[in-house]
Formats: sequence, C-alpha cells, structure tokens
Amino acid sequence: MTTEESHAQAEVGVVTDRVAERANRLAKLEAFKAAGVHPYPARFDKSLDLKDARELAENAEVRTAGRIMLFRQMGSITFAHLQDFTGRMQVIFKKDQLGPDLYKLITKNHDLGDYVGVEGTIFTTKTGEKSILVHKWTLLGKALLPPPDKFHGLKDRELLYRQRYLDLMANEETRKRFALRSDFLRGLREFYWREGFTEVETSTLQHQATGAAARPYHTHNNALDIDVVLRISVELPLKELVVGGFEKIFEMGKAFRNEGHDPSHLPEHTHLEHYAAYWSFEDNIRFTERLFDYLFTRLNLPKQLPIRDRDGNEQVVDWSTPWPRENYVDLIKKDSGVDIMQFSSADALRAEIKGRGIEFEGMKSMGLTTLIDNLYKKVSRPKIIRPTILVNYPKILQPLARVSDADSSMVEQFQVVVNGWEIVKAYSELVDPLDQRERFVEQAAAKAGGDEEAMDVDEGYLVAMEHGMPPISGWGLGVDRVLALLTRQENVRDVVLFPLMRPEHNK
Repeated sequence: MTTEESHAQAEVGVVTDRVAERANRLAKLEAFKAAGVHPYPARFDKSLDLKDARELAENAEVRTAGRIMLFRQMGSITFAHLQDFTGRMQVIFKKDQLGPDLYKLITKNHDLGDYVGVEGTIFTTKTGEKSILVHKWTLLGKALLPPPDKFHGLKDRELLYRQRYLDLMANEETRKRFALRSDFLRGLREFYWREGFTEVETSTLQHQATGAAARPYHTHNNALDIDVVLRISVELPLKELVVGGFEKIFEMGKAFRNEGHDPSHLPEHTHLEHYAAYWSFEDNIRFTERLFDYLFTRLNLPKQLPIRDRDGNEQVVDWSTPWPRENYVDLIKKDSGVDIMQFSSADALRAEIKGRGIEFEGMKSMGLTTLIDNLYKKVSRPKIIRPTILVNYPKILQPLARVSDADSSMVEQFQVVVNGWEIVKAYSELVDPLDQRERFVEQAAAKAGGDEEAMDVDEGYLVAMEHGMPPISGWGLGVDRVLALLTRQENVRDVVLFPLMRPEHNK
C-alpha cells in the first residue's frame, strides 16, 4: 500500500467514525426531547463565571454554566468538568440529589462538548478540589459533533486556523492569548484617551491606494459604476482631518495589502495610526516609549520577554526604555558594504548589489526606492532583535515625510524594529503642497517604470494641503505583529482569530 493510499484509508476511517458518532449523539438528542427537555433553550441566567465560582466560600450557593470537558460516571455519582472562557471547574451529579430518573437521563445522554447550566453548593472534595454539588441541572446546548482529540489538545495548525473555535475549545493557551489581545486593544485606546486623542473612522473603499508602498486590492462599486481599492493605509484621510481642525486623532482598523504571506505579513491586518498637530518625529519617539511603558504595566507583562529569533534560537528581549537608536544608512553600509547615498539610479544600485553577491526576489524590476528597502530587509533588519529605533532615512524612501533641516537628502522618519519585524513607522509630515506634488510625480514615474509598490498622484489630497496644514507628525503601528511578539508567537496568524486561508478543496 502506498503512502497516499494509506492516508486515504485513514481519512475514510475518520469520516466513518465521525458519522457514527454524530448518529449516536442524534439519538441522545431525541432522548432528551422525549423526556420533555428542550435541548436549545433561549437563555440561562448565569450569575457567575467559573473563575469567580472557584473563589466562593464553602457552602455558598452558585448558578453557573459551561461546556462539558470531562464526564465520568462512577455508579451513583458522576464527575464532570465544565469550561467557560475563564477556565474550568468540577461539578458533581449525585443520584440521591437529583433523583434516579433525571440522573439516568443525564448520565446516559450527555457527551463531551454539551453545554449545561447548574445550580448547587460549593464544597471541597476529599482530594482538595473545589467543586459544585449540583442541585438543579439545565441542558443548554446538545453538541452533535465531538470535540477535537477528546480535549487532549488540537495540534493541526491548518485546522486550528480554519476552525479557530476548536482551537479555543481545546487549548487554554489560545484562549489566554486572545484575551490578552482584547486587553491590549483596550489598553491602546485608554492610553490615547489619556493623551487627549480623538478616535475617528475613515472609509475602507478609496479611489487610490496611498499612504504606503504596497499593492492594493481592486474592486468595483456597482451603484456608482467606479473602480475602487481597499485601503492600504489611513494616512491621507487622517491628515485631511487635521486640515479640517482635528489636532490629535487616531484610527484603529483593518488595512489590506495584496502581498505575499509570511510569518510577519497578512493581506488583512489590524492597523493603528495617529496624527498630532504641532509635533515632530522626536515627539512621537517619546510618545512611543511612553505608550509601551504604559502597556507593559497595564497588561502586567515583564520587560524581559523570551523570544525566538529567525534561526529558532530563544533570546531574552529587553523592552526597557529608552530604546537604542541606529542610523539606517550606516547600518546598511555596515551589513552590506553598499553606501546607498551614492546611487541615484536603480540600474547602478542593482549592479552594485549584485556585485557584492546579494540577491533577493524581484530585484530585476524594482525601482530605486524599492531596491533600497529590500536591501535593508535582506541584510540588516533580520539582525535586529531588541527594540531598536532606526533614524536617518533617505528622502527618496518616504514621499510623505518632511525633509530634515540638517540634511536636505534625509527625511525626519523613524521605525521601531523588534526581532526583525517592523512594528512602528512614524515621521514628521510633509506639509508643503508644492514639495508634495513633486514627490508624487516622482513616485508616479517609478510606477510607470514597473515599480508596483510606488504611489500614485493624489490630487484630492494635494488640494486639501493647499488649504493649509500645521506642523504634523504621524505614526503607525502593526498591531498583530506586536501581539505576536508579546505572546511569543512566531507567526502573526496565531494572534488573528480567522486568518485568510485557501478553500480546502484548493489545497
């Protein structure tokens, strides 16, 4: 028998077992109905979650609910474990407490995965386990399919991405990870409100993909009969709001970039941006360090966190502020021998990169800006482990940033990199509409030359700029990447509840 035939036979066996299991559970469902039990009631008054129930004193009365994770009958007494989002707790059914008929109905027809509500008394077993002695039972939801692997844990990564509910059901670590994500998002908003920022919402469908160097998703609006793109950034709409009078604003939502999948990239990701009038990029560096200090305190996280680098080696990352700074241009020169400031054409830089034995995918068609960016990502970024602030960026790399007063070839920009992942990007904004137009035109020329990630000219934004802008500094955070780092995940898909996957029939 070939390996393929063996796998096919195993799959047939799994499907057969699943069909038999479902048929057995359907029979039990009918048994509950025949006994007058509604298997899917409208509601249940759950007064405490299981975590709080475990904190109750001996003999306290409790009313709670959860999913059955363990069910073990031992004659006239049955032990069960209930689970809700806060954890597990043991409950005990006794024949003399519930009566023989109800006890038999419960023990013969319950399965792992069923939801039940219980009322009872808190007591501690002889083995020292805090439990609930059940006085009253309510069926809240009969499960027709079994849980994964009898709750020994779900290990199939593709399955846990496609059916995240099974991952949450089976793995406590996953539930804690997504609970921390919720607390993290709440902490972000709390900090912004403390700092005097206003939260706003802008459109997802846009006429042009602007605010970042990325390939957009294209779609069509039937009502207006126009082609539109999904936003890759919220930068320009937010800066237009500053023109309108907002001074400190932020938006947290989804951004969409039609790019490759890898451990640090998803086509749909949670993006946070803010803009502050009268700030420079140095103000935003200080803001960033204050924000992370606040989040680590708010989430009760240690500043020394273990992390796996790209080679799989565990390292301890120190998040203590202030973070060290590195010069972007000097760093590339140190790691590759290439002084990017000596090149004004893509062909010349490409030849220099190849001459030093450095290759990366797609470099043949890249414009100068994209070549520089990918050179940095190839030779320098993977080596940065602890939180590091990169400064001193060439003007050509950022068409929306303000030119440095100290060096007209540089812009006032910084990025924060951790473990080879860029988590923050910010700069002093370009508010000169004439300079902005020139840079948009340069980007459009690069795009016409084949650079798909270059920006288009945005006439609407230029008109807004000509109405006058104050000094501004903008800032963006990759929320999913930060959460992956804080929860020791090596792939951002592990902090996203339902990452995009190919349909199963296309595997």
